Amino acid sequence: MRVIIEPNLSTLSQFAAEYFSQQIRRKPQSVLGLATGGTPLELYRLLIKKYQDGEVDPSQIQTFNLDEYVGIPSDHEQSYRTFMEVNLFRPLKIREEQIHFLDGMSRNFEQTAQEYELAIQQRGGIDLQLLGIGRDGHIAFNEPGSSLASRTRLKTLTYETRRDNARFFGTIEKVPRLALTMGIGTILDAKECLLIAGGEAKAEAVAAMIEGPVTAQVTASALQMHPRTICLLDEAAASRLKNKAYYLEVEQLQRELKFSS
Repeated sequence: MRVIIEPNLSTLSQFAAEYFSQQIRRKPQSVLGLATGGTPLELYRLLIKKYQDGEVDPSQIQTFNLDEYVGIPSDHEQSYRTFMEVNLFRPLKIREEQIHFLDGMSRNFEQTAQEYELAIQQRGGIDLQLLGIGRDGHIAFNEPGSSLASRTRLKTLTYETRRDNARFFGTIEKVPRLALTMGIGTILDAKECLLIAGGEAKAEAVAAMIEGPVTAQVTASALQMHPRTICLLDEAAASRLKNKAYYLEVEQLQRELKFSS
């Protein structure tokens, strides 16, 4: 696990945007796993700017999102599909055939999940998976206690997750209780993972993910087992890491070696 600590969310997002841009330039047909929420918004804005400046061409990529609420249509203002359309897909002119999304209005969730897994496999797997982390250490909607071998499936959301998302819906009562989500096993199948976290509110979860034991109670800790994971943090999110100085030293040395070669 590579740990990169940036001064703030702005510099963190700049790093992430360039990392995704390099992936697309290196492989124009990249299969990208994408995430929603407040943390990746600046990353998406920067990717749009790079597209507008002619620095990146997303016309051949394929996208798979981590999760979607159950019980609200895709055009609902709080659906994750709407979030992606507004904040990335439309500005990048991503076509419908490039987009893969879980259907929260499906009549057969098991079949929907299986078809999603198959669609990922048919496109050669996810090249680069973007992730965030919840305050309790969950990734996607893999709540504490989720199997670390889990695949895409239906999940019941915890009270804590619904409370954290209530600000988008107005009240916690309006937050869906169920969601479809990629599983931990699905996420670990990605060739590379990039997790971004900002703010002191995420510091405890980040420390548990990186320095704690691998446990289903902190599903993000499963990333310790992935051979190519980058944890991209701002100073606040990294504030509770016991080995912070070491991570900074390792990254500084890596950059020096890169520039000297």
